Amino acid sequence: MELLDGRLLATQIKKELRELTAERRKLGKSVPHLAAILVGEDPASQAYVRNKVRSCEEVGFRSTLMQQPADLSQDQLLHLIKDFNENPEINGFIVQLPLPAGINATEVTMAINPLKDVDGFHPFNLGRMMLGLPAFLPATPKGILEIIRRYQLETLGKHVVVVGRSHIVGTPISIMLSRKDYPGNATVTLAHSYTRNLGDITLQADILIAATGLPESIGADMIKPGAVVIDVGINRVVDPTSPGGYRLTGDVHFPSVAPLTSFITPVPGGVGQLTVAALLQNTLEAAANQDS
Repeated sequence: MELLDGRLLATQIKKELRELTAERRKLGKSVPHLAAILVGEDPASQAYVRNKVRSCEEVGFRSTLMQQPADLSQDQLLHLIKDFNENPEINGFIVQLPLPAGINATEVTMAINPLKDVDGFHPFNLGRMMLGLPAFLPATPKGILEIIRRYQLETLGKHVVVVGRSHIVGTPISIMLSRKDYPGNATVTLAHSYTRNLGDITLQADILIAATGLPESIGADMIKPGAVVIDVGINRVVDPTSPGGYRLTGDVHFPSVAPLTSFITPVPGGVGQLTVAALLQNTLEAAANQDS
């Protein structure tokens, strides 16, 4: 069993981004600028956004964080998005999810300029991704591709089982890995909460991607020996023995699953690290696209 070290890969990618940003400066081009809108006080969202801001500093990007109260109206949020769309100094921006009740996330996503949609959630980018055209790929699936590519994991002809069908992770990665490309050319099964005999299906997986959102829901009895396991989940589980009263765990029961695998991502330190790195890659791409 070998760990797929997300921290190590993220460090490599950030080094590459620092060098590319320094080169832009030498050429007299603008430094990439990533902005984020955070509505409400969800602790996990606040931590994610802080991590993104800190990562921008590490690679030499500019960053802007706009924090708004939980009672912000949808119209007010759409007005802020319009301002960001029209601001030539902002290359890309995100609206941190989840949003408070009463705000329609789909309408918010649709309001973002696709050329600044570095989260890759706008239908314009998802549609181009479906057709294999250049597009901003959703950050977490893009991070998974980086793991596969940089560890040179074989995907051609492999059976990939994706558990979870969200438009943020499960559905996009299932499409990406079935495309005529590397990483890709796999036979992909997309399973979800209504899938019958899920364990029988996951036992067939050469590569299992777990994105259920349910802590430790994938156990050893669901894993084919020698499989590659990529755990997308990050969940807070109550643990009185931990200093903060909780511990972070994935969607996979790591202690029992890891010994069966050829490669596996840890939680934390796996896919989450690459999600932020991929977001920065998209922001640099946006800046390059907007050079004039």
